[in-house]
Amino acid sequence: MSGKRVLVTGAGGFIGSHLVERLAGEGAEVRAFVHYSSRGDWGHLESSPEEIRDAIEVVAGEIQDSFSVARAVANRDVVFHLAALIGIPYSYLAPKSYLDTNVLGTLNVLEAARSSEVQRVVHTSTSETYGSAIYAPIDEHHPLQGQSPYSASKIAADKIAESYWRSFELPLTTVRPFNTFGPRQSLRAIIPTIMAQALAGREVRVGSLAPVRDFTFVADTARAFVAAASSPVAVGATLNVGSGRGIAIGALADLILEVVGCEAELVIEEQRVRPEASEVVHLLCDATQLHALTGWQPTVDLREGLDRTAEWMRSRPPHPRTQAYAV
Repeated sequence: MSGKRVLVTGAGGFIGSHLVERLAGEGAEVRAFVHYSSRGDWGHLESSPEEIRDAIEVVAGEIQDSFSVARAVANRDVVFHLAALIGIPYSYLAPKSYLDTNVLGTLNVLEAARSSEVQRVVHTSTSETYGSAIYAPIDEHHPLQGQSPYSASKIAADKIAESYWRSFELPLTTVRPFNTFGPRQSLRAIIPTIMAQALAGREVRVGSLAPVRDFTFVADTARAFVAAASSPVAVGATLNVGSGRGIAIGALADLILEVVGCEAELVIEEQRVRPEASEVVHLLCDATQLHALTGWQPTVDLREGLDRTAEWMRSRPPHPRTQAYAV
């Protein structure tokens, strides 16, 4: 990526901010597209080292607005598209906003990239598009199943992206991360919500303990994005990103309590349990194709990643609402 002019949409988000840091560290000329806020907030980029913030160009806009997207994409060699609404529970409450952001927003990015003749687009998918595993581990040929409005919107976005590759030969790669975790992740996600409650010394309120997830540390996920963008043979491909190791949420909770040195009680809270037919029961990644095309493989295991995440959370002021259910 050294010397490449890149754009990262969703740059103020959890994965996006780590990707920006990775790209800047590799010598890319980074333009970071963040969601406009009247507060002038850069999201998680506010937590980036000063040398990173000084080295990047930050532009604020709205992914649903084709004009601001076109301005952001102009004169870029590579576009990493991460901007999206991602909370599954909130998609039950506001499904149209997921279509507007995830589908229309993706269309705006693709059309701007086609008009600007960018060299590569890396589009972000999600393992939630697979739904509950029909077989495991899950490879890229697994059927797509819209088990929530969120996953349905991402399936639609993936197919729009695929159509631009097939119809217009837009040089595009779709990256499909399984569950990513690490510093800066919001309490909406399972690992930080368990960890924050445990660090506060309170009972730990959770949803279902049975689902199995495949977790990848955020630094490894960011490396996967760069690897996909750097590989000529990855054009037109969809690439899973995951560790290939699954863990049930109950076992994960026990491990987090061990990491933080807490013996808190786990309490099942009904509002945190997803509708039965919407819950994805088993996600286990087969990342063989990503490794074959790019050489990528994870370098941080779950325990080390949890240790790093706990260290970061201890360094932050305690969250004022650790037990509130973050939709």
